Amino acid sequence: MTTFTSTEIQLIRRPQGWPVAEDFRTAVVDHPALQPGEVRVRNEFISVDPYMRGRMNDTRSYVAPYPLGEAIKGGAVGRVVESASEELPVGTAVLHQHGWMDGVQAHADTFRAVPEIPGLPLSLRLHILGMTGLTAYVGLTAVAGLKEGDTVFVSGAAGAVGSAVGQIAKLLGAGRVIGSAGSAEKVTLLTEKYGYDAAFNYKDGNVRELLAAAAPEGIDVYFDNVGGDHLEAALDAFNDGGRAALCGAISAYNTTDRVTGPDNMANLITRGLRLQGFTLGSYLHLGQEFSERMNGWFADGKIAFDETVVDGIENTVDAFLDMMRGANTGKMLVRV
Repeated sequence: MTTFTSTEIQLIRRPQGWPVAEDFRTAVVDHPALQPGEVRVRNEFISVDPYMRGRMNDTRSYVAPYPLGEAIKGGAVGRVVESASEELPVGTAVLHQHGWMDGVQAHADTFRAVPEIPGLPLSLRLHILGMTGLTAYVGLTAVAGLKEGDTVFVSGAAGAVGSAVGQIAKLLGAGRVIGSAGSAEKVTLLTEKYGYDAAFNYKDGNVRELLAAAAPEGIDVYFDNVGGDHLEAALDAFNDGGRAALCGAISAYNTTDRVTGPDNMANLITRGLRLQGFTLGSYLHLGQEFSERMNGWFADGKIAFDETVVDGIENTVDAFLDMMRGANTGKMLVRV
């Protein structure tokens, strides 16, 4: 067997507020000889995601915090370059959670072989064909209970999850889909590429007023990626019996101040609203259902996607911070 060296990004300090370069380090790892059942994988793409910020804190959450001195774990996709496993021969495309590194050596059962679809990049396994798309599908169906004809509002609509939510909502029969984004260019993209019926730039004014103008007859479903003023706006705009799928609250992830709650929570009572937070781990049983529907939509040419790609493992932290600031359109990825 040949020698195998990889470069990884490790967390070495808990961030206070916005992460800085000093919270991380780049390490070069020399791997031992390949053992029976192990494979060596060279990553092609690494995922950077909002939930990773929460795991950098040493606080209670739905997953354990990242240990200090170890590589940041998360989604990545690559190809087997050496194998001591019959299940994963050399050349197999694999998806895994080993995270921020350009190569990984581990037991074969920590990887999942994924079929390659002619004409589509392997990176799609990290977003619209993977956990991102499944998150959108689960939030709309199992959590919010989307009904045909519903008016849907999506915050962070030009991001990886948001761009999937809008399309899936329309394909599932939503009557009207409205999105918010952080630039005029993204607003145009939502309506011209992703099928949103209306969209607004949340930087243009008060979000409650902007949503009221975009949804004069109210909303039935809210898919929340942002929290804060967007959640307050949705609570004002809800029709009776409205439902919210609370997926993320990126507006508060890097604050060091106590987050102020919405001032209109009484609407939950008077309008019979339901707000439900969710994480994907409780809904993985819907993965096969989602894959079958999404593969069909792709085959019919009904799905669009965007990727914002940063090159180089050494630029992973910058890509992560740019994503947290909303610099990405669609999925933010690191190509290694």
